[in-house]
Amino acid sequence: EVQLVESGGGLVQPGGSLRLSCAASGFTFSSSAMSWVRQGPGKGLEWVSTIFTYTGNTYYYSDSVKGRITISTDNAKNTLYLQMNSLKSEDTAVYYCVRGGLGYPQDYWGQGTQVTVSS
Repeated sequence: EVQLVESGGGLVQPGGSLRLSCAASGFTFSSSAMSWVRQGPGKGLEWVSTIFTYTGNTYYYSDSVKGRITISTDNAKNTLYLQMNSLKSEDTAVYYCVRGGLGYPQDYWGQGTQVTVSS
């Protein structure tokens, strides 16, 4: 059974940092495309970033987060990360860990973790 469990969300002040984690199980994590997708209050789903774990960690970012966010993996721990720096109020959203992305079916989603950026 595929499982994706996010953690690390919370309340942070503008300009602050958070690191999200996604523990994956039930599939070959090191041969996958993995993504972060977010949904802000009253907004639709927004793709944030994708990493291809099987190509030496090739990664892509949306323009809205480029330069502030880093996606990475620990293949030994089957864990996906999202390091977020210089957070802005517009980064407030539920962040989902997703298997797939960028041409690959987004077929499994985690339950999401809330990130709130507010003073």
